[in-house]
Parts: sequence; C-alpha cells; structure tokens
Amino acid sequence: MSWTTIARSAIGTRHQDQQLPCQDAAAVRVLGEVAIGAVADGAGSAALADVGAKLAVDTAVHSLSRTEIWWQRRQLSWSALPEFPSTDLLHRLFSKAAQRALRTLARQAQVNDCALDDLACTLLMFLATPRWLAAMQIGDGFIVVRSPEQSYHLLFQPDKGEFANQTSFLTSPGAIATMQVRLWADTPLFICAATDGIERVAIRFQDWTAFAPFFQPFEAYLEEALTPEPDDTYLVNFLTSDRLNARTDDDKTLLLCRYQTKA
Repeated sequence: MSWTTIARSAIGTRHQDQQLPCQDAAAVRVLGEVAIGAVADGAGSAALADVGAKLAVDTAVHSLSRTEIWWQRRQLSWSALPEFPSTDLLHRLFSKAAQRALRTLARQAQVNDCALDDLACTLLMFLATPRWLAAMQIGDGFIVVRSPEQSYHLLFQPDKGEFANQTSFLTSPGAIATMQVRLWADTPLFICAATDGIERVAIRFQDWTAFAPFFQPFEAYLEEALTPEPDDTYLVNFLTSDRLNARTDDDKTLLLCRYQTKA
C-alpha cells in the first residue's frame, strides 16, 4: 500500500502571448504512508509571481515534511495517531507552515529589493494519511478528495473576493489568520489540488460541487500508472491541449494523489 503522486503545470495562452512565465507551482512529497502537497498561483499583477509561487510551495512542503520526519525519528507518524488531529492542532500546523512560507517570500523580497506584494501568490496545502486528510486554503483554486464508496468532494469554496479576478494571497494582511482549514475524517483514496485555471472545467459554480466526470479519468490514470512521474504524457497532453486552452487562457496546475490499497 502506498501513494502514487504527480504534479504538473502548464503556461496559459495569455501569458504566452505576453511572453510571461508560468506563474503556477506545485510540490508533493511522500514520507512512508504520509503524502504532503502544495499548489500556488502567483498574482497576475505581481512582478515576480512565478518566483513567489515556487518558493511558497517548496517551503510549505518542507515545513510539513519536517513534522512527519520528527515523528518518524521517534518511530511514530502522523498516520499512527490513535485519534484524528484536533482543529486547533491543524490550525497551528498550517499556520506555522504558512508563516515560514511568508518569511521566505519576505527574505526573497529583500534579495530582489522589491515589495513583498511582488511575490504575491495563493497557497493550498494538504497532509494526507491512509485514515484522514487535513488541508488549508488561502485564495482561489481547489482541493477535491474522494473516499471509498463516496463521490468527489470539494473541500473549500474558492475565495473569489468581492470583484472579478480578485482573491486573497499569502501576502495579504490577515490571510494566515483567516485561512480555511479542514479535516477530512475518512480515507482519502484520491486527492486533486489545482489552481484556478482548472476551476472552470472541474467545479460546478452554481452549487460549488466537484464535477465527477472531470476527475474520474485522472483517478484511473493514477490507478494504472506504476510510475506516473516519468510517464506523464497523459497529464501533460491534457494541460496543454487546445480543448482546455479554449476554456481558459490562465496557467494550469494539477497535483494528483491516489492511495493504492493493492500491492
């Protein structure tokens, strides 16, 4: 039994036309029976959005990984907790990771002699065990999870702000204090974290539910792929397809995890 994971990003046609880099980033790591992941979308108005998004996901995953490594050095694990973690514990866990990511952005702003907002980005993180999943979200994008005998479930309603194309960023005042945090107290058989470039084809906006036909092929892909990292053609072809680019001109990121219950 183990986790199968993959994360890929593709530049949007708008940024291609503007000769800008892809401003999305994703990172994922598996430590024993624990999967840790993060995705971020750099603010379109931020001069170093791509740098901020990459630093944020790398720092967030590193921070959450340190907690699991701390457990494992004591012959323990997040996956071995006798009870589900409390809401207070999860807020402290994700707050610490987000604060570390924010401090990393602040140091980078000093290096580049720029404003912190030039590195603005959203941030979504999760920590998954075979028994439960904990997740947080600042800004838009989404995390969808499916447990055995259940359909795909959207964990958080994306933060869209008061006006069009408006959302919260890690660098926004009070963002960490008001971030959304949730515990999913069931086996997270399939997890999908994504930036807002995918929302339009994956989420039903009228009732904020996950569109199952979008996720089913990706879950089947992970179920069949023994080594999805080198065998990424299916996912890359989807992210760069003309069909998807006709629905969105934004950057697109998908981070996929599946818990394989069969050897």
